[in-house]
Amino acid sequence: MELNVKALSPKIGHEIPAPFYATPGAAAMDLHACIDQDLVIPAGKRQVVPTGIAIALPSADYVALIFARSGLGIKHGVAPANCVGVIDSDYRGEILVGLQNSGDADYTIHPGDRIAQLMLTPVLQAKVTMVDELDQTDRGAGGLGSTGA
Repeated sequence: MELNVKALSPKIGHEIPAPFYATPGAAAMDLHACIDQDLVIPAGKRQVVPTGIAIALPSADYVALIFARSGLGIKHGVAPANCVGVIDSDYRGEILVGLQNSGDADYTIHPGDRIAQLMLTPVLQAKVTMVDELDQTDRGAGGLGSTGA
């Protein structure tokens, strides 16, 4: 699969890396903050951080998902505010990452910092059929811990 990436800032590919897979086994690419100066996310607050890029997924058969960087989330409590960002195949605008700081201290993002991960994955669009009854299973309607702690 080929992913077309458009640099929306002249910094991309020079001061700020274009997205790339860090290792041959990487499932996602890092997204970098495309900002001109440090950006502080106060503890308990949210900020939208631009990446300076737009993408063109090849068809509706794909979606791009934005996930947290594990170190940023675990060490500092900074992760996408909507948990997982969804970039539909027909979106062509700048990728913006809404970050939430759930930590106890303010967190500073510097220009070019890695702020999230971008994963591409196939999509299945279901044909929705409304029914009066669903088939029965052993589990049934049990949820929220019904299979154990």
